[in-house]
Amino acid sequence: MAMQKILLDNGETISYRERYGGEQVVVLVHGNMTSSQHWDVLIDALDPRYKLYALDLRGFGESSYHTRVQGIADFAADLRGFVDALGLETFHLVGWSTGGAICMQFVADNPGYCEKLVLLASASTRGYPFSGTKADGTPDLQTRLQSIEEVETDAGKTKAIQGLYDTKNREGLKGLWNALIYTHKQPDEKKYDEYVSDMLTQRNLADVYHSLNTFNISNVHNGLSQGTNQAKDVTIPVLILRGDRDYVVSEEMTQEIVEDLGENATYIPLTNTGHSPLIDDLPQLTQRIEEFLG
Repeated sequence: MAMQKILLDNGETISYRERYGGEQVVVLVHGNMTSSQHWDVLIDALDPRYKLYALDLRGFGESSYHTRVQGIADFAADLRGFVDALGLETFHLVGWSTGGAICMQFVADNPGYCEKLVLLASASTRGYPFSGTKADGTPDLQTRLQSIEEVETDAGKTKAIQGLYDTKNREGLKGLWNALIYTHKQPDEKKYDEYVSDMLTQRNLADVYHSLNTFNISNVHNGLSQGTNQAKDVTIPVLILRGDRDYVVSEEMTQEIVEDLGENATYIPLTNTGHSPLIDDLPQLTQRIEEFLG
């Protein structure tokens, strides 16, 4: 599928994939360490009645990264610019992991655009906390990082993963994903290599961590900041999907989404899957999405 590009009013160029289909438009929003490339199996599997767009977020894939993002709201603003540039007036959203937070922020900020929202292994409405690192290299769960400077200089997660990027350590990235993401099944060798090449295009790792750490649209304090209370503005139907063996997004985080979105949300655990149901059980994932979108 050939990549297309579109220039946003803010000067960023967003690359995207388009699959032709019926009248129902679905926009796929990827998460951290991925891009539109990682939606490929779902793009192939979804019913032809859906017309699909999958974008590379700013700083990922073939999209530009002229201006650093300060938070999830910046990604959501890019998403608004993207759908406006394409002339999309009504559509469904599917957000995976970090993409889930971006989609929730978009829906809260832009009523009337999105008809239904699917959150796949999504970060919480209250963000995704990032802790410091002790001198012995173990996580310091009692110390939450406060600023982008602290995230950038943390000797644990940021520097370790950034080091894999900087040295183009493909086997190290695979080892990380096998430990956290592909814990049950793995892509075939060719596709896995394509995914790793795609991971290495990311230019904003610390900025994404900081954005997740500070995200909070709930009405409670998340340990770092008071929420914006925008979760109440997500008034469309929401399907929440999480693999029962997800080692990245906890059940507690998912229950926070359920609590904050209230009666608008339906939570369906995906059985025997981890953080990437696209690889673990694509038929189960496809069925749930299609049943919800109609």
